[in-house]
Amino acid sequence: MSKNANFAGAFPAMGRKLRLGVVGGGAGAFIGQVHARGARLSDRWQIVAGALSSRPEVALASGRDWGLEPDRSYTDWREMARAEAARPDGIDAVAITVPNHLHFAVAMAFMDAGIDVICDKPLVNTLVEARALIDRQRETGLIFGVTYSFAAHAMVRQARQMVREGAIGRVMQIHVEYFQEMALLPADAAWSGTPWRQDPAKVGGAATTADIGSHAHHLAEFVSGLRMTDLRAEFHRLGADQPLEDTAFMSCRFEGGVPGTLLISQAAAGASCGLRIRISGTEGTLEWDQENPEYLQHRPFNAPHIRISRGHGAGMLSDAARFVHMPRGHPEALSDAWGNLYEEFAIAIEARREGRDLPDGLLAYPGLEEGAAGVAFIQAAIRSNAEGGAWVSCACDA
Repeated sequence: MSKNANFAGAFPAMGRKLRLGVVGGGAGAFIGQVHARGARLSDRWQIVAGALSSRPEVALASGRDWGLEPDRSYTDWREMARAEAARPDGIDAVAITVPNHLHFAVAMAFMDAGIDVICDKPLVNTLVEARALIDRQRETGLIFGVTYSFAAHAMVRQARQMVREGAIGRVMQIHVEYFQEMALLPADAAWSGTPWRQDPAKVGGAATTADIGSHAHHLAEFVSGLRMTDLRAEFHRLGADQPLEDTAFMSCRFEGGVPGTLLISQAAAGASCGLRIRISGTEGTLEWDQENPEYLQHRPFNAPHIRISRGHGAGMLSDAARFVHMPRGHPEALSDAWGNLYEEFAIAIEARREGRDLPDGLLAYPGLEEGAAGVAFIQAAIRSNAEGGAWVSCACDA
């Protein structure tokens, strides 16, 4: 991945490629392959070990497909944690890409082994587990990243920096929507590769809210810089028959009493991956659409509207410029965002392992605090819906 290093605050060059292990992601899996491609695209990782499936025959076959050495293709993640921690060339970090209900045990095992962690979202299913991970991280000092991948789009970083620099004045309202159509398929087809997503015991009691709602919640907080404090939620099942919600509509309040909405559905006919955020302030509005990720709409109050496009110069701010890899007009997409995220993880992990401090504000990857906030959001939405749409606190310490 080419780097634009011609501005202050560019990312530091790597000392060496870091060694990554992956738990999950074997044949038939989706998200593990996405993690692996993002790591490779960042050009700061080599994947050297894995426990790629809970089924031993699939784990070993997938390890061969991934080009892993036979002695580093494991059939049990517990053994992987022990063995890799004992090797002089052991992994520097593990990527956890298994179903939600396994995140806690896998993460804790690798943290106990002294290995930095990169975990898919949502972090875990309960706040008790989230707090235990935070406590363990504080004890160990390890890096723990959470893969809210949309936050690593260049134009999301542009929006975030513009909000912080006052481009739209004081934030007055925040709106996020995320619409898909997959839940309109028969249940067996909609969740054919991930049937656990409709198992309440494995997803913490919510389906769509945990799956895509967690992305919408994180994006709202990440761009605005404000934590969501309260919400009221209404769940619906509008698609194929299934045990959990495929649609949720929420009113939200953020720090300072800022109001907002969060609308999500996986039963919206014709929708593909319709994630969109609008943040309005006293002096203007910013709008970003994930299906058109190269552009950020800036609409100043009572003034001509501006469309900022990803590329070098022409209004791009430093936080976004670090993630510009191709000239304007040569599109970048979600795969590049995954690469950006894995680059930030690598920089943080390498610095920790070498005992180096990084400049304040250089990295903005999501970590355990953001992961825990996502868990609190999901649990608050479940509780609010169960209470007939009552206002419920979604603070992590609630």
